[in-house]
Amino acid sequence: MAAKSRKNKGEQAPRVVNKKAYHNYELIEKFEAGLGLLGTEVKSLRAGQADLDGSYARVDGEQCWLVGAKIAQYQQAGMTNHEPTRKRKLLLHKAEIRKIRIKLEQRGFTFVPLKIYFNSRGLAKIELALARGKRQYDKRKSIAERTAKRDIDRSMKKYRAKGKGKK
Repeated sequence: MAAKSRKNKGEQAPRVVNKKAYHNYELIEKFEAGLGLLGTEVKSLRAGQADLDGSYARVDGEQCWLVGAKIAQYQQAGMTNHEPTRKRKLLLHKAEIRKIRIKLEQRGFTFVPLKIYFNSRGLAKIELALARGKRQYDKRKSIAERTAKRDIDRSMKKYRAKGKGKK
């Protein structure tokens, strides 16, 4: 049997991404945490059967929890399946939890999950961010900036393509 290739040492492609978080929040600081999962949840995540829309993280005492994330039940599990919307423990260092709690006590901060992925060792990780909610005009401004950048890149691409043929 052939050995596994070690080409991609870094993180694998994200399995689940919370696209609305990037649109609705201004991301201040990012954290990476482990996830306390059951076996059927890991199998379901590897199949990409999860949803982070409407989920958030909460600090209770000295522990951090992921609330509202939906990980679909694994089809082949039978009677030993998990509850799809249960609270899941986030594995963070105590110093990180203290830092996060101080920021969350300030006005206007929320703790939002961005993506769930498997690292190079095969462990499920979640990327979280301390975020501040955007107002409607901020959302319109970021959309306009993104559109302007896309137009500039498109015109630069045409210019570069014309210059390559001449030599």
